[in-house]
Amino acid sequence: MKSRRAGMSRGYEEMDGANVPRPAGTAVATAPGGTPTAAPEVGSGGAVAAATPTAATGTMLAGAAPEFELASVSVVPDDTYTVTQAVNALGFGWFQVKLSLCVGLCWMADSMEMTILSVLGPALHCDWGITRYQQALVTTVVFLGMMLSSTFWGHLSDRYGRKPALTLCGVLLFLYGLLSSVAPSFGWLLLLRGLVGFAIGCVPQSVTLYAEFLPTKQRAKCVVLLDCFWALGACFEVALALAVTPNLGWRWLLGLSAAPLFIFAIITPWLPESARYHVTSGQSDKALNTLEQIAKDNRRPMLLGRLVVEGPSGSRGSFKALLGSSLRRTTLLLWFIWMSCAFCYYGLVLMSTELFGGKNKTITDALADDATSDCQPLATTDYMDLLWTTLAEFPGIFATIYVIEKFGRKKTMALQFLLYAGCVLMITITDVRIFLTIILFMARGVIAGLFQAAYVYTPEVYPTALRSVGVGGCSALARLGAMATPYIAQVLFQTSIWSAVAVYGIFAIFASVACILLPYETRGADLAH
Repeated sequence: MKSRRAGMSRGYEEMDGANVPRPAGTAVATAPGGTPTAAPEVGSGGAVAAATPTAATGTMLAGAAPEFELASVSVVPDDTYTVTQAVNALGFGWFQVKLSLCVGLCWMADSMEMTILSVLGPALHCDWGITRYQQALVTTVVFLGMMLSSTFWGHLSDRYGRKPALTLCGVLLFLYGLLSSVAPSFGWLLLLRGLVGFAIGCVPQSVTLYAEFLPTKQRAKCVVLLDCFWALGACFEVALALAVTPNLGWRWLLGLSAAPLFIFAIITPWLPESARYHVTSGQSDKALNTLEQIAKDNRRPMLLGRLVVEGPSGSRGSFKALLGSSLRRTTLLLWFIWMSCAFCYYGLVLMSTELFGGKNKTITDALADDATSDCQPLATTDYMDLLWTTLAEFPGIFATIYVIEKFGRKKTMALQFLLYAGCVLMITITDVRIFLTIILFMARGVIAGLFQAAYVYTPEVYPTALRSVGVGGCSALARLGAMATPYIAQVLFQTSIWSAVAVYGIFAIFASVACILLPYETRGADLAH
């Protein structure tokens, strides 16, 4: 597809050998048999003049209008293009950089709300004397809200657009996060944290929006790089907890953690709407305006021709369509993969806090109703070790960027699940703190990269009309795994470390097999139509 020449309107596309004005003296047409013949000339009065030997030899009569070369009389070029072709042609530039920062802030805020769960439990244990099961419930209720809302946000995004859904998400997240800091009782805290989880269920839609504006060659790398913002948010939350919790308490920690959510809520009106959403919903003019904005920001010439839908839209926003004959196997396997991924990731986060801060607590004290007597807040060394293991996500991200493009999505995820299983099983072989930190560092890097690999693969494998609801469905199953993991990492772990790590190892191995069984490899492919 050609770029628009200066002075030409958006309705036409410049193509080789067609619609190209010829200079004077070149009015030659090609007959079907391939013999050059004289082209008729149009005089100033509008009549068609007979061909003359002068015209046949290439000399245009004085006063004649410009002639057009007809390279072929039997082929009519197609002057259409799709959003995918436009995004690939306009490339990666300032538009994508701005979008990366906006979506990255959303992920940073989400990460902070998730990381806070690992330090909120011990703080509530000391302040309100809650039991182990109640600590697990604080985590579970957040993921319950996320699971119940994921499909809701997917439907909302597919029917009304990604931008309105993310705007509402940002406002609700900030509101509920701030209210959580002033909760008067444990019951109120559970309700408000559940509502926080409900709003967080929309965050995966930011990945859908982001991926739809990325060229094919840069898509996987850029989506994986989003995890840098996740890791940054996790590190910032641990550092904030170290600075705030010992002196000001967990309420100030919850309140200050809502600050990035406030910033995101402010900038969401400037987010672009998905061009693919506009095209599939019949709003081609808005999609064209968005593509022209990309061309302007990236300093690239806009494509010529007519923007068309990439393929049949099917059932827009239909959850039932995910289980149709063509997508059933992919959907079921992805549900299990996402569930295992969240189960393993958040399990490792919670186990890290237990290993660093609670190794000297007895099981009897941990299960007691009045647990304030064994309250042992996280020390500075505990926070520092948590920070070191969180930093492992950065090398995990960069390693995934390389491996996912070299070996493909399926093999990368399968290998990472196996590496994770090996790491968690090694937790039981040492009590030396430095070795334990190294093992947790490796496991955290592997599982962080794995989560992002899943985020790369899922939007690629679903068609545009089902992409948001597909990601939302996978996110809902991921929350199911995250809901169950506190009872393994915080409750069963206190009874039997072997039993807890064995559960995580088994899930990781089965998930590795599921990755191999996925029917499609999407490396290097355009987003599915």
